[in-house]
Amino acid sequence: MRISRRGLILGGSALMAGCSSAVSQTADLATPLVMPTPAPAPVIDTASLVQVDPAPLDPSGMVRKEVMDRAMAALDIHHRKIPQRDRMYLVDFKVHSSLPRLYEVDLLAGTVTAMRTSHGRGSDPEHTGVPRAFSNTPDSHMSSVGSYVTAGASSGPQQGPNVLLDGLEYSNDKARERAIIVHGADYADPDFLEREGKLGRSYGCFSVAHADLPALRERMGEGRLLFAFS
Repeated sequence: MRISRRGLILGGSALMAGCSSAVSQTADLATPLVMPTPAPAPVIDTASLVQVDPAPLDPSGMVRKEVMDRAMAALDIHHRKIPQRDRMYLVDFKVHSSLPRLYEVDLLAGTVTAMRTSHGRGSDPEHTGVPRAFSNTPDSHMSSVGSYVTAGASSGPQQGPNVLLDGLEYSNDKARERAIIVHGADYADPDFLEREGKLGRSYGCFSVAHADLPALRERMGEGRLLFAFS
């Protein structure tokens, strides 16, 4: 028997040398290879899974259904300009100014908080407490309806702390030019309401009680919907 550098001569046949692990194996190649049985996949009991549904909006029915439906549609229509979807703000101008009609809607929890807000004197020249006409015209002193997006907290020399608004529709797209904002006003305070039986009128702004403004200003922030409707 002759051993060469290239292989091992056995009975006249040459076996080429492989890797060291192959050379050291002595298992009978005729023995069938038995693969291990895979572990069974875990069985998930789908009946035990709990599906969490979103909380219903306004379960107590504080907001008129038409206003809520139109506001939800506005969120979709203006979704590129309204990035914040945790809260939205609705104003129902069919409600008398002596009653809460500015609603903060928590879109996650479904809850609604209401407060009072004024309307423009040009929209209610007889001062009935309910606006009858709306306009986007500068110096009309009227309220404007439609979708706004909050543009962040600000402060001015006349009205003090406020929330800036940008109108998103033809009915209110001059909001910045007209300086339509959310601000506090004496004529929206409780003592004025108690004395007059209704709130005073603005020049088109969404005026609120001074006590309501700080928290509202912080929560409105920037990028949320304010939807006014009548």
